[in-house]
Amino acid sequence: MLLRITFIALLVAGCFCTMRLSAADKEPLKPAPLEREGAPPARKKAEVETVLKGSVEVSKPLRKLNVVLTAGPKDHGKGEHDYPLWQRRWVNLFDVAENITVSEAKEWPTPAQLEKADLVVFYSANPGWSEERAKELDAYLKRGGGLVYIHWAVNGGKAQQALSDRIGLAWKDGQSKYRHGPLELAFPDAKHPIARNFEKVKFEDESYWKLGGDPKAISVVATAEEDGAAQPLMWTHEVGKGRVFVSIPGHYTWTFDDPLYRVLILRGMAWAAGESVDRFNALATEGARLQETP
Repeated sequence: MLLRITFIALLVAGCFCTMRLSAADKEPLKPAPLEREGAPPARKKAEVETVLKGSVEVSKPLRKLNVVLTAGPKDHGKGEHDYPLWQRRWVNLFDVAENITVSEAKEWPTPAQLEKADLVVFYSANPGWSEERAKELDAYLKRGGGLVYIHWAVNGGKAQQALSDRIGLAWKDGQSKYRHGPLELAFPDAKHPIARNFEKVKFEDESYWKLGGDPKAISVVATAEEDGAAQPLMWTHEVGKGRVFVSIPGHYTWTFDDPLYRVLILRGMAWAAGESVDRFNALATEGARLQETP
């Protein structure tokens, strides 16, 4: 009997150990380790404060949001295209936010996730995409769901046209180009809420251009010069009630810890979900790469 009681006590204790800790008990989030050379310097706090000027406090109670983070197998070297690491870290990041339910999907959301989601974020090589999946996105967008595609998630594969029809532009084999290295993003539409207070910003990442699709169908948020012309690297696209935000930058893990990139991505996520772009502001610096001095 004593052994049985001890076993039950240990089992119960183990159950409690697997429960989520409260925000106060959690270890603070930290930047991901730098696994390769060439990382840009950490941002100064003053840079972040500048782009956050004019933020509007979001009225409460906050609408409860159901967010699905979709990733796939890692397909590059150290510190590149680390979709699983991004997914784990951003689940923890969103766990800090108020009134957010966040879940993980492998390659493609389940029907139940799509039914409940307010926002689905894709960061992967988009292995789950196909002509058949297009119908699922149509239904999701029709009811007003939000989508965010980051970097190589714009890979349309054999169904490129179907993807570009839904997100604006997509990678087209044999046509699209890429380049790793310094990027200077410019923001041609200062009135777009995602671009507020941004004029130019530099990243060390990867650009794609000459994508398939109709450039006239998108609202450009940010561009970078490639082949002597401004190429869209961030944009929004609306399909009925649905909203889509796309960011081509996102190749390196260090980019996701850049608070200025975070501001842009988090604004894009909030915009796609139909929320104020300032809803996730507090997450921009949570565990990000910031210099100790202002």
